[in-house]
Amino acid sequence: MLQTKDLAFSYDENVRFQFPDFSCQSAENCLLLGQSGSGKTTLLHLLGGMLTPKEGSIIVNDQDITKLSAAQLDRFRGQNIGIVFQKSHFVRALNVEENLMLAQQLANIRPDKTRIQTLLDRLNVGHKLKAKTDTLSIGEQQRVAIARALVNQPTVILADEPTSALDDINCDEVIALLEEEARKVGSTLLVVTHDNRLKEKFSNKILLHSQQTA
Repeated sequence: MLQTKDLAFSYDENVRFQFPDFSCQSAENCLLLGQSGSGKTTLLHLLGGMLTPKEGSIIVNDQDITKLSAAQLDRFRGQNIGIVFQKSHFVRALNVEENLMLAQQLANIRPDKTRIQTLLDRLNVGHKLKAKTDTLSIGEQQRVAIARALVNQPTVILADEPTSALDDINCDEVIALLEEEARKVGSTLLVVTHDNRLKEKFSNKILLHSQQTA
């Protein structure tokens, strides 16, 4: 379950976002839509615990993550929240498999090479298991990032433009995999996008309006 209340954030005194209250239940898929400047990525970073709100609460599985210490939040996020960023961030010295194993180790989860291979195969990048991430195309990097977000079977999956670099076939496969993995463990799935291809695939939509104020 993912829920926000009275959530506000400021980058500085000239840029402030006030977000609407919303709730996505366990096993529910939600689509977050908004024009440029509406704060979609900012909201996702707040929900993932990478930014601290100026006001308000963020409830993930009955835990207000704004009340956690930095160490507690790191552990909680690793075990409960899977995040697909717009730009993939990998450890360049490690290959694809090692990057996914690292995500498991950081969450104190025993590395599962079979699950890693299965996820990569589903995303059509299983043959890149031993490749260094900087040798992958942008689309391949995006699919590996999705595998990394799913590898720990998180209870909340946050995906920031997960299909932006993908063609129609891979777009459909990625969304199907996200929905399938969420359904398997009853996860909440929140997809942030401006990809019009996804609008008809989600019945639950959250709309952000341009709202930054000086």
